[in-house]
Amino acid sequence: MKKMSILFFAVFTVFLLAACSRDDEVLRVGMDLRYPPFETEVDGEPEGISVDVARAFGEFIGREVEIVNTNFAALIPSLNNNQIDIVIASMSITEARAEVVDFSDPYFYFKIISLVNSEFADDNDLDEDSTTEDILALEDASFVGIATQVSATIPESLGLNVTEATDLASAVASVTQGTSDILMMSAFPVVNNHKANRDDTIVVWDPFQSSPIGMAVAKGNSELLAQANEFIASMSEPGGLYETLSAKWDEEITGILERYGLEFFINE
Repeated sequence: MKKMSILFFAVFTVFLLAACSRDDEVLRVGMDLRYPPFETEVDGEPEGISVDVARAFGEFIGREVEIVNTNFAALIPSLNNNQIDIVIASMSITEARAEVVDFSDPYFYFKIISLVNSEFADDNDLDEDSTTEDILALEDASFVGIATQVSATIPESLGLNVTEATDLASAVASVTQGTSDILMMSAFPVVNNHKANRDDTIVVWDPFQSSPIGMAVAKGNSELLAQANEFIASMSEPGGLYETLSAKWDEEITGILERYGLEFFINE
């Protein structure tokens, strides 16, 4: 009986230590720190809205967070190779990605808006408050987009005339020079390139699409997924993370977008 008690105590102790180890294990969060203000580095340290979300999530589930700087294209392979535990990286929820990872509920929305050639806008009575319907009604509008990215795939899916560019710089040049009329992308590249070419472009803010952003975990990791969804649900509560993030980041985002703060990414 004494030997059995000792054996039971030893097994129970190992089980308890293993459980505590899992609870205290560092949460490895993958993101690509090249996309301010959501994911970036300051003096070699991770910083940005996604970094704040990741650290708040770690606090929510009682785990220390390690930010693992990973090229965006390698995030899903890193997740599936167990090099990271979760992706919190402005990653759009798509059908193709959902086949290989499990996504949380959306917690941000990245809207696809338009950079429009100024002369084309003047000729067609477009301004920053015009709608996507106004743009789609222009039968002679020509679009430029980056191959395989939403800037090309969205207008292609609508049956529009699209010229494919190899990179963002050449796509923007096509609009500023009037070779193409419209480039649609997410807000930061559209606004930043408008600010660099104010005389030649305008921004049309009505979104063609609103891409839901989710956290990604490895297929079958139901425990971490449930924790992520519980955390995301708490973000909109009074005094929750959305309020904290808005207080910290609204001024910077408004300075960049010159029109909206963080609410532009919170509201669908």
